[in-house]
Amino acid sequence: MSHDSMLALVYDKERDPWDETRGLRLAEVEKPRLDETADPLDAEHVIVKVIYAGFCGSDRGIWFRRAFKGMIFDSLKNEKKVRRVIGHEMIGEIVEVGSLAARRYGYQPKDIVSTESHIICRKCFHCRTGETHICSDDIIIGISRDGCFAEYIKLPAHPLWPTDTSKIRMKVGAIQEPFGNAVHVCTKVDLRGRSVAVFGCGTIGLFAILIARAMGASRIIGIEPDPDHRERARALGADDVIPLSLEGTGGRDPWRADPEIVSALKAAFPPEGPDVALEMAGPESSVNNAIQSVRRGGHVVLFGIKAGSFQIQDFDRIILNGITLHSVIGRRIFETWYITKGLLESTTNGIQEKIHEVILAGGEETVVPIASFDPDSFEKKISSHPKVLLKL
Repeated sequence: MSHDSMLALVYDKERDPWDETRGLRLAEVEKPRLDETADPLDAEHVIVKVIYAGFCGSDRGIWFRRAFKGMIFDSLKNEKKVRRVIGHEMIGEIVEVGSLAARRYGYQPKDIVSTESHIICRKCFHCRTGETHICSDDIIIGISRDGCFAEYIKLPAHPLWPTDTSKIRMKVGAIQEPFGNAVHVCTKVDLRGRSVAVFGCGTIGLFAILIARAMGASRIIGIEPDPDHRERARALGADDVIPLSLEGTGGRDPWRADPEIVSALKAAFPPEGPDVALEMAGPESSVNNAIQSVRRGGHVVLFGIKAGSFQIQDFDRIILNGITLHSVIGRRIFETWYITKGLLESTTNGIQEKIHEVILAGGEETVVPIASFDPDSFEKKISSHPKVLLKL
C-alpha cells in the first residue's frame, strides 16, 4: 500500500449491486489530505487518524441493503464517485489542522476528538433559529460523504467534539454519538420520579435504560423479543423485561397493539400504566403498544423509524386521554453532547463501566481490527452484539 492510500470499508455500487449483495468491502482508497491552495475551504478542516469506529444500526441498514440507498447513490453521483466509505461513530487523533480550524477552534495535532455525524449547513432557517438537529441541508458522515471506517477521515472542524480520555475511556468515547441519541430521547421529558417503559432493547434502548436510571426514573421496564437483549437490559438496570412474542398475532391485525403486553404493563405500573413510554423499535405494533399502555396524561417518545404509511389504533385515545407524542431525531447540537459528557464522565452513576462490560462485552470480542476484516465473521458479530467497534 502506498503512502498516499489507506484501508477502508466501502460500499462499491459498481462491484456490489444494491439489490443483489450485502455487506461492505475492504478496499485500498486514497488518503484524504488538506491543500488550502487548491481548495481554500480546507482551511476549516482537519485530518483525523481514526482509532475506533462504532458500527451502528444505520450501518446495519446499509450492510443488509435496507436503508440509505437513495442518499448514498445521489451523493456518489454528485461527487462523480462509485465508492462510499461508510461509518459515522468514531474517536480519533487529529494529525493535521487547517489554518482557520486552528485559529477559530484551537485544535492542534494530537487532540483527541469524536464528532457529531450530521454536518449542518449553519445557514438554513432551522440552523439560524437554534434547531440545528433538524437542519434542512445537513450532510451525514458515512452516507452523504465519506465516513470513518477508514484509517483517516477529513472533517470540518465545527462538528468535532473534544474528548478527555483521562475521564472517558477510548472505546466508550467512540460511541458517544449513538449514546447521544438515547440522551436526546431521555431528555425530551423530565424522567425524575417517573415510571418508564422502554419498547425495544436494542443498542439505543439499552443506552436509554442506563440514562433513564441516571435521570431519576423510579421504575423501568423493557419490552423485548430477544432473550440476550432482555438479559442485557436487566444487567443495565431495568427492573423487569417483558418478553414480546414475534410469532403470530393471535388473529388480530399485525399493526395493532398486543393486548397481553398492554395488560402486563398496566399491571406493572398501577393503576393506569407507565408515565412515559420510550418507543425505540419502530414497527406499527410497537408504537401502538406504547400508546395503548401509557397512562392518561402520559408521554410517548418516538425514536424508532418505520418508512411509509402508518396506522394508529384508537387515535381518539390520544386526544381524550391527553397523551403527548414527542418525536426525536439525532442529537441537539451541542446541548445533547454536553449532557452526554456529564453522564459519561460521572464517577458515581456507573454508566461507563456498564457500557464497557455489558454493551461492549468487555471490549475484546466486540473489537475487530480493520486489517483482519472478514465479511462472514463480521456479520456474525454485528448480528450477536449490540455494538461492534472497528479498530483502525
